[in-house]
Amino acid sequence: MSRFLRPPAGTMITVAPTGAESRRADVPNLPTTPEEIAAEAAACERAGAAMVHVHVRDAEHAPTLDLPRVRETLAAVREACGLVVQLSTGGSVHDPLDARLAVLDAEPDSCSLTLGTVNFGDDVFMNPWGFVVDLFRAARERGIVPEFEVFDLGQLATLRRLLDREGLPAGGKVHVDLVMGVPGGMPGTADTLVACVAALPPEVTSWSATGIGRSHLTVLAAALAAGGHLRVGMEDVLVWSRGPEGAVPVGSNADLVARAAGVATQLQRPPLPVAAARELLGLDAARASVA
Repeated sequence: MSRFLRPPAGTMITVAPTGAESRRADVPNLPTTPEEIAAEAAACERAGAAMVHVHVRDAEHAPTLDLPRVRETLAAVREACGLVVQLSTGGSVHDPLDARLAVLDAEPDSCSLTLGTVNFGDDVFMNPWGFVVDLFRAARERGIVPEFEVFDLGQLATLRRLLDREGLPAGGKVHVDLVMGVPGGMPGTADTLVACVAALPPEVTSWSATGIGRSHLTVLAAALAAGGHLRVGMEDVLVWSRGPEGAVPVGSNADLVARAAGVATQLQRPPLPVAAARELLGLDAARASVA
């Protein structure tokens, strides 16, 4: 049966509040300290989010994979809210591969796992095959559920290769996020999203989509229509709307979550509570596998 015929009853909303690209000097309301990220996560939970995708910043607001700082940030988020905590293993495009693997020692519930190297604006986001396998194995050994990030259609063939070689991840579920609209990656269009959904391996149990920049609302609407879940946040979009008087900046991550939750509710796919998101992702089974 087509994935389009039975959309899920609810929508898991992930919020990506910070990212590694925007500078605090350019975006004064970007949360960068552990306390700010935690407060933003709590506000997003109230607005309808179920998972938070965390990038960590240092005391000067620059991206960092420093493990004590990562642990501090994750602890602050967990103290402030009940969201599923997903840690970015991408860091910034300049971070070395060994440091990106090491952040799993902070023991998040979930981690991102990008399935291939991609041009990222003027830079290159490196994810060679050996690193993909190492990250998959390290996450499974720790009972951490990966979210497979796809920046281009061909990376779904890599997912097929990975599952054939390594089997299922911790928890037995396979969740994919389609990251669309990155300069150098696949475009953020409805046609591209439909092509990706058609190419998902049958082992995929859930998927979401992220629209970067101007593609944000197009991807949001297309993902909901196609039965997917959503990722929103100031990592991905900083402009709320555009009009005759210019661009209106995003006020907060909670505003983006609330808008996504409102659209999802109107389409009779209201936000999933955290407990349902944990079940969707197989988090409890993943933890039990290493207990």
